[in-house]
Amino acid sequence: MATTVISAFNDFQKNIVNLDSATSSTARNSRNWLLDQISNFPENNDNFPNLYPEIDIGFGSFARKTKTRPLDDIDLMVGIKADGCTYYERSWDDIELKFPENYSGKLKKYAKTLDSSGLSSTRITNAFKSELSKVSQYSSAEIKRDGEAATLKLKSYTWNFDIVPCFLTSPDSDGNSYYLIPNRSGSWKKTNPKTDRDRLSAVNQNQSGNVLNVIRILKYWKQEKRVNIGSYLLEAMILYYYESKPNNTCSEYVDLELENVFNYLANSIINTVADPKNIQSNINDIDYYSRYSLSEKFKTFAQLSRDARQLENEGKDKESINTWKKVFGYNFPDYG
Repeated sequence: MATTVISAFNDFQKNIVNLDSATSSTARNSRNWLLDQISNFPENNDNFPNLYPEIDIGFGSFARKTKTRPLDDIDLMVGIKADGCTYYERSWDDIELKFPENYSGKLKKYAKTLDSSGLSSTRITNAFKSELSKVSQYSSAEIKRDGEAATLKLKSYTWNFDIVPCFLTSPDSDGNSYYLIPNRSGSWKKTNPKTDRDRLSAVNQNQSGNVLNVIRILKYWKQEKRVNIGSYLLEAMILYYYESKPNNTCSEYVDLELENVFNYLANSIINTVADPKNIQSNINDIDYYSRYSLSEKFKTFAQLSRDARQLENEGKDKESINTWKKVFGYNFPDYG
């Protein structure tokens, strides 16, 4: 319970929204232990692809520190040596990895068909699943429904690991390298989590380290209100908002930010949203009817945020807290 809006938000963020430091530390140790186990796969199985640990990278919300409670998954990309393979790009999400001429190395065992010159992402992911299922301290390994990752379930903790095999391209004519990860049809697609990570870090630093809390509380709001928008799209749009603002203008008090952010989202969701990684042209794949529905929802919560702020300015903390409870739901602290 809380008697001021400030104390209500402090309690809400600390105990409901943000991961606690002990959980995060345990999760990182668990991740590092798992990576050590994965590094032994080529020794345990002579047919397993040669790994490239120097390009291993965390991705997803845990790696970007935008994860909210509960911690349910940790995403890892595990590097594989390409052995001279080249890639042919039909589109950013339909890429063929081709073996060198007369190639007879380990990756050949994961060809799409016996006489194919293309590397199957499905067979590579299944190889990871097979070896992961042998790792102690984990209850099971399975392939995600989209076929892009092997999911490892733990015995002792609440979170799973999603393991995504990856290759790193040589720099292109613009000096850019990309990670190639499984798509949903046995081929490969481009991504670059480093771009997302570096962008978030830069925006957060330019705004006095306060943007992360805004992202996390709005991701919690999305889950609580079952708002049908992807977390990555929501996060990207919030970052675009703060990139448009002068440095050091994001308040440490999250409630002061929410009305303006909601209004920005209401306007932006209707339009295309540029891919921060410059891989696709538009990451807003929501249909037009749903875009307008989302826009109205954002406007509704912008108004509620405005009402709550006005009540606090009038010294009506109880009424303000009750209004914020309409925004964030049952778990927002009661007044008292």
